[in-house]
Amino acid sequence: MRSPDVVVVGAGPAGVAASVELARAGRQVLLVDKSRFPRDKCCGDGLTTGALRQLQALGLEPHSLASWQPVDDVILHGPAGHDLCLPLPRGRGTFAAVVPRLELDAALVELARAAGVDVAEGHACTGAEVGGDRITLEVGTMGAVSARYAIGADGMWSPLRKHLGATRQARPDPRGRPGRLGEWHAFRQYFTGVGPQAAAALHVWFEGDLLPGYLWSFPLPGGRANVGFGIERGRLPTRAMKALWPELLARPHVRAVLGAKAAPEAPHRAWPIPSRLHDVPLVAGGGRALFVGDAAAACDPLTGEGIAQALLTGSLAARSVTRAGPFQPAAAAHRYQESLRRELLADMAVSRAMAVALRHRKGVRVGLRVAGASAWSRRHFARWLFEDYPRALLATPQRWPEHSLVGDGAFAAPATTP
Repeated sequence: MRSPDVVVVGAGPAGVAASVELARAGRQVLLVDKSRFPRDKCCGDGLTTGALRQLQALGLEPHSLASWQPVDDVILHGPAGHDLCLPLPRGRGTFAAVVPRLELDAALVELARAAGVDVAEGHACTGAEVGGDRITLEVGTMGAVSARYAIGADGMWSPLRKHLGATRQARPDPRGRPGRLGEWHAFRQYFTGVGPQAAAALHVWFEGDLLPGYLWSFPLPGGRANVGFGIERGRLPTRAMKALWPELLARPHVRAVLGAKAAPEAPHRAWPIPSRLHDVPLVAGGGRALFVGDAAAACDPLTGEGIAQALLTGSLAARSVTRAGPFQPAAAAHRYQESLRRELLADMAVSRAMAVALRHRKGVRVGLRVAGASAWSRRHFARWLFEDYPRALLATPQRWPEHSLVGDGAFAAPATTP
């Protein structure tokens, strides 16, 4: 029987972040995933400043990714036809980028291997139980694997959580909706031959029939783009999204940006987005199992962004395990939940409030007017939107020393000395 210090289930960004952090702290880590990499992952492929900073800390080398596309400008299209250009800082590192998850996740798995993590692809978690001072998982053809801790980075329908009997929501859904379906639903398709506008900037359309959701076009190299839309669950029946898709693409203001020659290169795909961090169990087995990323329903309620949150929750879980030690699972659970409260819960409360305001055209118009009031507001709203600043920055002054209104982005060139 294998006996690593920690088993991490799921080799997406959350699982890799946890694995690398643990390996660098001297722990023996087994990282398992039911898939083999590279594998596609439904996503908008956008990386915020927050995500980029964490990827840099992990040691990702962006130039090794063929489809890495930095973004300098974000164009917001209001429901009444008003456009707002939000410029990101130039020449000071990267504040936003786009890269297909097919490439990003494969690169992260290789980064975990380079850090000394034992990576087992093509192995699903088929069982788990806690006994004494260990947790035992059934993992693919490996059979039983025993460890001090397990970290569940295995998605919103986490098999690890299910096997441990921890599927109960912390609180009932106020709308009576089953949390297992996610709070948002997204739909994406890759396009080739996009026009110069779609190739040069990141575009977001606030269409009246999608609010508080939105339609997006995220640029990729070679005239490609990730194009899709996200809606709040319950806004439309899921089956109606497929019927709506060609009509959205045919809207003149959307087609003008995508270009007349833009064409889909592969079938569309859809996926749910969980954003109920405050309402799901984050630990199980007395603290022997901690859940991160989508398994913690940690996506941003305003934008649906999940990569930055996945990386952060994975790192926080790893640090909690390391600091608590192998024989204090309750302390690890407490540290992890407190770190999530400190780092994410206030931000998510602000995001939920903003999402409520954006359910109506008037809310979008007011928001765009305030954001576009001056060059200063446009610049800093862009950085706030892309998670360079915490969502709840004004409400959490204790975090001000950690953030600068004039700081560089990720992967900035080091300063040279004369």
